[in-house]
Amino acid sequence: MSSYALLMVRPSRFGFNAETAVNNAFQVAGNQNDVQEKALKEFDDFVTLLRDQHIDVIVVEDTVAPHTPDSIFPNNWISFHKNSTIVLYPMFAENRRLERKESVMDAIRNQFSIDNTIDLTKNESQDIFLEGTGSIILDRKQKIAYANISPRTDENLFKEFCEEMGYQPVIFEAKDEQGQDIYHTNVMMCVGDHYAVICLECIPEAQRSMVKETLENSGKTIIEISYDQMNHFAGNMLQVENTAGEKFLVMSAQAYASLNPMQIETLTRFNPILQTPLYTIEQNGGGSARCMMAEILLPKK
Repeated sequence: MSSYALLMVRPSRFGFNAETAVNNAFQVAGNQNDVQEKALKEFDDFVTLLRDQHIDVIVVEDTVAPHTPDSIFPNNWISFHKNSTIVLYPMFAENRRLERKESVMDAIRNQFSIDNTIDLTKNESQDIFLEGTGSIILDRKQKIAYANISPRTDENLFKEFCEEMGYQPVIFEAKDEQGQDIYHTNVMMCVGDHYAVICLECIPEAQRSMVKETLENSGKTIIEISYDQMNHFAGNMLQVENTAGEKFLVMSAQAYASLNPMQIETLTRFNPILQTPLYTIEQNGGGSARCMMAEILLPKK
């Protein structure tokens, strides 16, 4: 019997990562004073918000060394699946490869059964990357996986993942208003069990209807967001579940503030929204609420 929990890594030296900023347009190098302190407060408040709704959160304290400024985003290097499988992913930034720490693995092994590990990290030596559920949006129920191809999301490796895991691949491109590749799929779309939040205008017209039809044919109501809303992390949401099986949609306060009343009304018809301020983490890390949560669907020990 698989369970549902979230892995979150509490940062020890969070900050702006120059290695990831080269292709993450969401990152802004702000004033670095008190960044770690502010990020910790945002992180702790976020965990409290989730636990108050009886969502099972496994918090692992990051180690000071090696220095991993982006450890707060564990969903990029590991994913957990119902069939007792974990997948380890190849990371673009060299300092992000150091996030695969034994302390995190031990915390998972202590509570959950892992029978199979798919290790894709050897691809790093060929500069081939696939950054977990940042690169891949999983519709776990329908076994459909969505990915926009970018320097951090290799098309062939994505297809290999889908074949291995039994998912139907949906491949497209997504560009920001400047025509740059959107670095991760999970900043422009989120798939819940009965709905999808997506910035369709960043997908080229030739591919847009294919993505839209796939979502609709799999029973999703589409809530479209604009470029501007995407830039405020409105695509970076995750539908989560608590111990009673109740579902919630989790996002940042910035993402929530960017939504219009009609979008909020549509989303809350499906499930309650949980929102939390993550301004420091978003500005310096270029990721938001969804990036901070790695879903654990492994069987409990």
